[in-house]
Amino acid sequence: MRRLAEARQPLWRKLPVPSSQINPYRIVIVLRLVVLCFFLRFRIMTPANDAIPLWLVSVICELWFALSWILDQLPKWSPVTRETYLDRLALRYDREGEPSRLSPIDFFVSTVDPLKEPPIITANTVLSILAVDYPVDRNSCYVSDDGASMLCFDTLSETAEFARRWVPFCKKFAIEPRAPEFYFSQKIDYLKDKVQPTFVKERRAMKREYEEFKVRINGLVAKAEKKPEEGWVMQDGTPWPGNNTRDHPGMIQVYLGSQGALDVEGHELPRLVYVSREKRPGHNHHKKAGAMNALVRVSAVLTNAPFILNLDCDHYVNNSKAVREAMCFLMDPQLGKKLCYVQFPQRFDGIDLHDRYANRNVVFFDINMKGLDGIQGPVYVGTGCVFNRQALYGYDPPRPEKRPKPRRGLLGFYKKRGKKDKLGGGPKKGSYRKQQRGYELEEIEEGIEGYDELERSSLMSQKSFQKRFGQSPVFIASTLVEDGGLPQGAAADPAGLIKEAIHVISCGYEEKTEWGKEIGWIYGSVTEDILTGFKMHCRGWKSVYCTPTRPAFKGSAPINLSDRLHQVLRWALGSVEIFMSRHCPLWYAYGGRLKWLERFAYTNTIVYPFTSIPLIAYCTIPAVCLLTGKFIIPTLNNLASIWFIALFMSIIATGVLELRWSGVSIEDWWRNEQFWVIGGVSAHLFAVFQGFLKVLGGVDTNFTVTSKAGADEADAFGDLYLFKWTTLLIPPTTLIIINMVGIVAGVSDAVNNGYGSWGPLFGKLFFSFWVIVHLYPFLKGLMGRQNRTPTIVVLWSVLLASIFSLVWVRIDPFIAKPKGPILKPCGVQC
Repeated sequence: MRRLAEARQPLWRKLPVPSSQINPYRIVIVLRLVVLCFFLRFRIMTPANDAIPLWLVSVICELWFALSWILDQLPKWSPVTRETYLDRLALRYDREGEPSRLSPIDFFVSTVDPLKEPPIITANTVLSILAVDYPVDRNSCYVSDDGASMLCFDTLSETAEFARRWVPFCKKFAIEPRAPEFYFSQKIDYLKDKVQPTFVKERRAMKREYEEFKVRINGLVAKAEKKPEEGWVMQDGTPWPGNNTRDHPGMIQVYLGSQGALDVEGHELPRLVYVSREKRPGHNHHKKAGAMNALVRVSAVLTNAPFILNLDCDHYVNNSKAVREAMCFLMDPQLGKKLCYVQFPQRFDGIDLHDRYANRNVVFFDINMKGLDGIQGPVYVGTGCVFNRQALYGYDPPRPEKRPKPRRGLLGFYKKRGKKDKLGGGPKKGSYRKQQRGYELEEIEEGIEGYDELERSSLMSQKSFQKRFGQSPVFIASTLVEDGGLPQGAAADPAGLIKEAIHVISCGYEEKTEWGKEIGWIYGSVTEDILTGFKMHCRGWKSVYCTPTRPAFKGSAPINLSDRLHQVLRWALGSVEIFMSRHCPLWYAYGGRLKWLERFAYTNTIVYPFTSIPLIAYCTIPAVCLLTGKFIIPTLNNLASIWFIALFMSIIATGVLELRWSGVSIEDWWRNEQFWVIGGVSAHLFAVFQGFLKVLGGVDTNFTVTSKAGADEADAFGDLYLFKWTTLLIPPTTLIIINMVGIVAGVSDAVNNGYGSWGPLFGKLFFSFWVIVHLYPFLKGLMGRQNRTPTIVVLWSVLLASIFSLVWVRIDPFIAKPKGPILKPCGVQC
């Protein structure tokens, strides 16, 4: 009885931030807003008459910064965390000795270039998926090879064979993590909590086998670097179909699973499927979003699990119970039907101790995302996310049935309902629900309860389904199976299913359908993740942020600043594309089910690159002030000083209280502030111009895949300050130089004019030092290693700084001012 009572308990609970922490935080936010209003009023009402252009530019910048802060701050008003109960999930759906009733799940892993995304990393990701703590018959892994690489194909073949030994070892000894590269590299006591006497012996043998596996993979990589003139040939002598990566047929290979090889202990392994979609010249393949949509269709035909978990090829499963953590939400009877996805935070390996370039992004994942979880849910960040398949198909969430409340008369008696009080009037005219082309689940299934899934498709309008999902009867039938699984009779013909799977990844399948518009990953931006999550939230779906104690997934991050800036450039470019599209949160889907604070958060997500323009202007102003002797504000009186101090103190108080409730360290917060400036004056600025060129001029800006190749173990952070040639480095370098020139000019002017001019100088120097301190990680990179900074970066930066200085600098601050008559205008007649 006690176990039954425990099984009926909720699978999760929401934990709001304690009132002792959140209430002071909210009070300070309100006070800061009030102070900000008075500060801006003072700035607008007291212009610097001797420097009107500088004053005007600075005020415009400050107004934009204030708006950006409001958009960023309001969604963090009600942060929450969530706690899951895995024991209750097991009691309800996975009791020992009984068949498991846990929902099936399909894993998606995407890769493009095996030379930039090392095959051994992809293999580790796949191995960690195959070894998760989840029923093997309810777990399938699909790997999308968008580069049609024979190297990736051969790597998966080797990985499937090694998994026959690795998976039973992981489950026998319950090791973590279950990616061998990262498990064997841990510097911990691996004997802790291991009581089996055979563990040491078997671990040593497994490590030896893994080293042999790595040798085979590295041999494949070395072979792939020398492509034969006639192209690659497979083991059976046939040419590799993907020799031309831009013109090849679709390819599918199924490994393991119920039809494949068993592990060394005779147990079944999860299904592993290699997928490379068809590509032909003249077809837009939509990059990663198109590859993910191909996987959605293939998985629907072959397994059709109701939930999908997508991972980048460099993100391995760090917590083998991560899927169960997500199921605590998705299989909850109350919440599960309303959820479009469960998002996990991104955590990273291989980052330097001080995280100089804010690769961990802790402020976003531990503050902003928790704030969104208290509204309508976190945004989708592209990896580590478990989707509800029905939400990906563009359906609206089921609406709860509202029971009518009985009406009372004046004396308290119940009144009968008149004609105007009848229920079921439907949505109002012009509502968002009518504007959507998606179908409600209830509308689709209305009147066909007595038929099986295959008969349903014949009762519905076949033409409308084909227009929506494409011309595949098997796939259309699978979309009507809400709880997952193949339609009745479909599993009896495996060869027919493979043929149908090849059909749904053909390059012309999506033509004249709603794929990428209303269904699946949404096209129109290089950051397809933001668009996809935004569309779901607009339909009324909710999402959940799951933060287990042990991180669910871990990935790699770019070490050197050049690669990091290119990564940030891609994200910012995607935001600019969304801003200039019909899906812009500023005007899209009003009257729908997107909550206002959630809209603020999405708006902030797509407008933040534009902050680069006022930011680079504001970082240039200190140098201009020092070089010209002018300043953006007149002489401060006591009241103005109070507002300046109050604003400064409110900024500090907001930061301190935010760190208090979130648990983020002050070092992580400071690194985030520094990189906000570094990225803002470089990658974000270029993204704005590239976005306008792409959208208005049709100039395509192809992004490059960030290299995931790790550094040598002997010099793990050898590339930390490695600067590769990129134009992104020129603006911050120029800012550093002109601010240093400005400091020298300002100090020289003060020395020559006596100590009376030192007072106004301190404000200008503080302003300039503020810029340099925020750019310090960049400056340290410039000076950290000899011969690491590209010469062309230095030359361009010095040239731009020199031109700027010559325009603004006054020669007289550097020489003593003559006293007495000025000889030049007077001449000999004085």
